[in-house]
Amino acid sequence: MPLDASFVGRTYPPTTTYEVSRAKIAEFADAIGDDNPLYRDPEAARAAGYPDVIAPPTFLTIVNLTTINAIVADPELGLDYSRMVHGDQRFTHHRPVHAGDELRLTTRIVDIFARAGNDFLTVEADIETTAGEPVCTTRAQLVVRGE
Repeated sequence: MPLDASFVGRTYPPTTTYEVSRAKIAEFADAIGDDNPLYRDPEAARAAGYPDVIAPPTFLTIVNLTTINAIVADPELGLDYSRMVHGDQRFTHHRPVHAGDELRLTTRIVDIFARAGNDFLTVEADIETTAGEPVCTTRAQLVVRGE
């Protein structure tokens, strides 16, 4: 069943917030094998001009994934999760994420198309602080393999 193209342009407003902690940043840095002191040492981060430890650039995948999962689980969209693979992920950072940030996401479906028997779904998210400061814009492309 092809994806419902009428979903293009649909926007999903923030439903929760995500509080960035030093522990989550360190856990993510450990998972990717990056020992950069800016991800663990508050003094090193402050010496580099940041208010607290900063997160690796791809850390926001954690925040973004919950929203993407909610979209792909919508039965009206017609996405067969068992056939889905992650095709692409991009980040446009407006500033580094740091411990203490409280983030919210506004997500939108920007494109749905078919190519070579596969469906493609492109989703963007604007991530900002609860005070409205832009932090990052993410873009993910998901591929639903054809039969």
